[in-house]
Amino acid sequence: MKDYTLGFIGLGLIGGSIAKSVKRVNPDVKIIAYNRTRSRIEKAFEEGMVDIIANEVDDTFAECDFIFLCTPVEQNNTYLKILKGIINENSIITDVGSVKSPIHKAIEKLGLEGNFIGGHPMTGSEKTGYENGSNHLFENAYYVISTSDGSPMERVPEFESFVKEIGALPIILDYKKHDLVVAAISHMPHIIASTLVNVVHKSDDNEGTMRQIAAGGFKDITRIASSSPEMWEQICTSNSESISLMLDSFIKDMQTAKDYVDNKDGASINNMFANSREYRDSFPDKAGGPIDKPSVIYCDVADEAGVIAKIATLLAKNDISIKNIGIIHNRMFEEGVLSLELYDDSDRDYAITVLSVGGVSVITRK
Repeated sequence: MKDYTLGFIGLGLIGGSIAKSVKRVNPDVKIIAYNRTRSRIEKAFEEGMVDIIANEVDDTFAECDFIFLCTPVEQNNTYLKILKGIINENSIITDVGSVKSPIHKAIEKLGLEGNFIGGHPMTGSEKTGYENGSNHLFENAYYVISTSDGSPMERVPEFESFVKEIGALPIILDYKKHDLVVAAISHMPHIIASTLVNVVHKSDDNEGTMRQIAAGGFKDITRIASSSPEMWEQICTSNSESISLMLDSFIKDMQTAKDYVDNKDGASINNMFANSREYRDSFPDKAGGPIDKPSVIYCDVADEAGVIAKIATLLAKNDISIKNIGIIHNRMFEEGVLSLELYDDSDRDYAITVLSVGGVSVITRK
């Protein structure tokens, strides 16, 4: 990695993890950072992750090659207006938001398209703050690089190389396509899960029979309904157009499925499940999804030589066999990079104990 000068506005989980990942690859990279919570940025300075603490967003950031905007969506416009009068002609502003249309439109309105390349690292967790960041959060995780017609395409390969050096897997997408994709694979499923839980809640009896026996597939398919209401309020309002398009399609297909059931149309029902199974089974790195493979654990490990061998040895010494193993590339709202499928729940529970005692960070799903 080049001896860049990087700026960070906001040093939470994602911004902090980028800084830590950069310093792991090249300690000589100069990092200038501003964060509203002073204690966190002082901690980063003490740990050597930040070289210069900015008291505000000012000319201190003028020398930066890349400036990472890691603040909530509602704060972006304020900082962008300030940065417009600060950055040099070669500076590139990027962000880490999960919805790209709002910031790309704001960039266009401010005339900053030539200095902006969008970013969406598809990783994270329910934990927040710099203190929960890590220097391997992005390893083997997809990192979407979003562009528009006015983007500085000649600088995209440079940013793509940067993303690779912190261990991530870059994917270049037009920002409108990005928002439609995440609406389909992330945003809509959360809405569906939440709606499904509410339907069962309203249908349950006074004794709570449905809640009592809810397990297996139902608990797995609705796990994401436990996500932060505040976060999903923001996402749904920020990406409302794309989500609405996907929900329209889903509602039509649900009505079709209802018609099949009402008419006892066995052939159509069979075809519906066959088509979905074929497509679902074609997903890459299928290492046991949570719906049909419950005996799965997830390990938060660095991508380094010997780490898989260490895990395999710990399990083998305790007569625990691994049925399947895989890397989680899309880790939005997930923790853990390595998934291990065991043969049954008893092996799974024993493996959690063995690995934890052996110093491996194990994440379990509710």
